[in-house]
Amino acid sequence: MSLPLSGRRVLVTRSATQTAKLSDVLRSLGFMPVEVPVLEIVPPESYASLDDALTHLDRYAWLIVTSANTLHAISDRCQLLAVNPARAEGLKVAAIGRATAEAARSFGFRVEIVPDDQVAEGLLEVLRERVGGKKLLLPRAAVARDVLPDALRAAGAIVDVVDAYRNAMPEAAPELLRAALEQGIDAVTFTSSSSVTHLAEAAHAAGVAFPFAGVPAISIGPITSQTLRENGWEPAAEASQSDIPGLVAALQLHFGAL
Repeated sequence: MSLPLSGRRVLVTRSATQTAKLSDVLRSLGFMPVEVPVLEIVPPESYASLDDALTHLDRYAWLIVTSANTLHAISDRCQLLAVNPARAEGLKVAAIGRATAEAARSFGFRVEIVPDDQVAEGLLEVLRERVGGKKLLLPRAAVARDVLPDALRAAGAIVDVVDAYRNAMPEAAPELLRAALEQGIDAVTFTSSSSVTHLAEAAHAAGVAFPFAGVPAISIGPITSQTLRENGWEPAAEASQSDIPGLVAALQLHFGAL
């Protein structure tokens, strides 16, 4: 028996190392995932600031971990530098996402806060009253939105923002995108603001107009939706829960399958 969503071609823009989770769920529901990774995780221009922060974790009251990419980057550096985060007395960790939090605990970080709302706003809601006068470490991508550090500083925190990695566009992305669009796309999923900006860059390199006319954009959360709007693309649907299941549910709702 054919599935109700069979044949719907959905563009998946996650990095090559992260596409499987979303693509597998889409296939199980009858969608046809079309993988065009527009993000590639590469080292920062320099590890100096990150290494200095990690070797002096006792300077900080809080470590803010916003993504699995950040966690992997700092965990790799801790291992290389022989830093055991469990020995940083007084350091508490706030993590966005339950999976990220569990992985952080497995690396020895003492995770204190995991907001139910898995976006920066949810983290701010929980942290705002707890960071006044405290020093925070926020490792992240080299080019990222300043929503979180600005709001933490407004709450009275002293925030050190350090580069943990960079998001680069894979060389093959423009040609893969051109081929995907030639065959037709029924929707595009966006899992981060970076996926929006990098897809726009790939489209420009491919000579393709962005946004894609007549193609619905499905957003994982409000910050990603804001970035879509800044790029002239009104989201057709936004996940009510900012994770992969929430994104898939928003996609299903858009096509009337829920």
